[in-house]
Amino acid sequence: MPFISRIEIAQQANNSLLCVGLDPELEKFPAHLQNHPDAVFEFNRSIIDATADVVCCFKPQIAHFAALGAEDALLRLIQHIHSNHPAIPVILDAKRGDIGSTAEKYAQEAFVRYGADAVTLNPYLGKDSIDPFLKFAEKGVVLLCRTSNPGAKDIQDLDCNGKPLYQRVAETIAREWNGNKNCLLVVGATWPKQLAEVRAIVGDMPFLVPGVGAQGGDVEQIIKHGRGKNSDALIISSSRAILYAGEGQEFAEAARAAAIRQRDEINRYR
Repeated sequence: MPFISRIEIAQQANNSLLCVGLDPELEKFPAHLQNHPDAVFEFNRSIIDATADVVCCFKPQIAHFAALGAEDALLRLIQHIHSNHPAIPVILDAKRGDIGSTAEKYAQEAFVRYGADAVTLNPYLGKDSIDPFLKFAEKGVVLLCRTSNPGAKDIQDLDCNGKPLYQRVAETIAREWNGNKNCLLVVGATWPKQLAEVRAIVGDMPFLVPGVGAQGGDVEQIIKHGRGKNSDALIISSSRAILYAGEGQEFAEAARAAAIRQRDEINRYR
């Protein structure tokens, strides 16, 4: 089943546009897991199992795992999701961007080695850097467009024949790259005006929207400016505010409560 169809089904089944980002930071783990030999897996598995029925997808951030030497834990976590929560897709947040054989290897890393259902990518090297991923027609290709960080304006707002570069990127992806209808765009929650501008360009192409929670994105503005005409077309991501909502033995229960609050806040404005 195509990735976007799987997302839409999960959104309907769980009445949720919420994506939980998995960004492990050992120093923030509860004390009883600090010295656990498989702490990264156990922490994230507990979060996944506690929140799987209130999300539309999970988004592990590969650098957070790689920095800890925990790639094996990442692989096992994705397998755990597929085995125990098969209706919930996985977006591997990798933001890869390269060309030729290296791009092909990155595609194999995401879709073959890790078995992710989608991957985030940097489109600024051009279509040939994305082609190896687009060939996996059933997988999601999630492309940076207008990111949530303050420095996004340094490059993404540069004038490009009368329009900011991020708008040209959105136009190009929608018009020329989306032949398999498996492209999505990353548009930050911290930029509601830009959300509306990109939505006007690409129609109902889904957005992955980071920046809710710790980064301060306004949920009402996200829904108002980012929702598609014919569908929600939004995956709203929150990480730290959910992962580290509680401490101690009941950290997973606290994460679940935070996820429910975030899902319900989103749903108030749908």
